[in-house]
Amino acid sequence: MRIAVLRERAERESRVALTPETARKFIALGADVAVEAGAGQNAAISDADYVEAGASVTSRAQAAEGADIVLAVQAPPPDDLQGAKPGAMVAAIFDPFGRQDRVQGYATAGLEALAMELMPRITRAQSMDVLSSQSNLAGYKSVLLAANAYGRAFPMMMTAAGTVSAARVFIMGVGVAGLQAIATARRLGAQVSATDVRSATREQIQSLGAKPVFVENVEGIEGEGSGGYASEMSEEYRAAQAELVSSHIARQDIVITTALIPGRPAPRLISDSQIASMKAGSVIYDLAAAQGGNVEGSRADEAVTIHGVTVIGHANTAGLLAADASALYARNLFNFFSAFWDEESGRPQLDEEIGDAIRLTRGGAVVHPQLVGQSPPD
Repeated sequence: MRIAVLRERAERESRVALTPETARKFIALGADVAVEAGAGQNAAISDADYVEAGASVTSRAQAAEGADIVLAVQAPPPDDLQGAKPGAMVAAIFDPFGRQDRVQGYATAGLEALAMELMPRITRAQSMDVLSSQSNLAGYKSVLLAANAYGRAFPMMMTAAGTVSAARVFIMGVGVAGLQAIATARRLGAQVSATDVRSATREQIQSLGAKPVFVENVEGIEGEGSGGYASEMSEEYRAAQAELVSSHIARQDIVITTALIPGRPAPRLISDSQIASMKAGSVIYDLAAAQGGNVEGSRADEAVTIHGVTVIGHANTAGLLAADASALYARNLFNFFSAFWDEESGRPQLDEEIGDAIRLTRGGAVVHPQLVGQSPPD
C-alpha cells in the first residue's frame, strides 16, 4: 500500500495533509509513504523531518507513481495523478457542489474521490471531521484578526487616566467556529453575545459566559439540518432575525459571522443597511467570505471599508495557523483510514455509512447521490 502526499498548489494554501507524526503511524500500519519535496515547508515541516519519520521524499511525479492512496488538503488536478494506480483513493477537500467539473475529472480519470468535508457528523466520525478541526482554529484566529483590525482594546481597563470600556463582540453562528470565537473573545476580556438558528445552542452560549440573542416564538427557529449541520432558516424566521440583529448589531464593536450551509452559498446575515447602523471603527470578520459571504460587500482576502466599518474575511483562515491546522488535518486523515484498515488485505475497507457519505466517484462514474445526474455549471 503506497500513500502519496503532494505539495499543495492552490493559492494561499499553506497546509499539508501529512505530518511526521502521521507518517510514522501509516508506516506502522504497513504502508509505504512518499512525499513530494517541499510539501511541508509552509507548515514548518522540513523534508528531513519526513525522512526521519521513515517516508521517502521525491518529485511530484515519482510520489504519485503507483500510489494506492493520495492525501491532500485541496484536491489536486486529476492530471497530476496520472501515475497513480487505477481506482486510487484521493482523500481531500473537493468543494464538490461548487467544482463539479473537478469531480467529473476524477471520474474520467478512474480515481475514487473522497470528499473529507462531507464527513457525517456522527459520534464515531468526530475524530475524522476535518471541518470541525479546521473551523475550531478558524474561529480562534478570526477573533485575533478582528482584534488586530480594531483600533481599541478588548478588555475593560481601569487606569489613573480613566476607564477603557470593554469591547462588545457579537458572534453570529454557534457551530464549532462560533463557540471557539466566543471562548477566545471572552479570554481577551470582551463582552460577548451570540446567536444561532438552532435554539439548542442557547445553553452552549451561556456555558461560555456569553449572552444568547434569540428570536422567540417564530417558526423556523430550530434550523437543525441533517448530520448536525445548520439548515436554511424559514422566511418568517429570517425576517424576525433581521429585525433583532439590526437593533443589536448597531451597538457592537466587533461582529464575527460563521454561517455556512453545505452545498449552498453562504446565507446573507448582514446587509449594507445594518453595516451602516454600526459605529465608525467597528470591525466585521466574515468567516464565510470564500463561499459568497455572510456580509454584503465582503470580499475574500481583502479588507474593505463600508460606512466606516472594516469588513475582512480570509478565504483560508485556518491556513493562517498552518502548523497546527496541518497537524489536526493530518490526524483526521489518519483516524479515518486507520478506522477502516484491514490487516489481512493491508488496505482500508470503507463501510456504507461513512464511505457512501463522502465518496464522490468510483469505477469511472460520479456516484454521490447529490451529484448523480447533475451537469457541471457553465
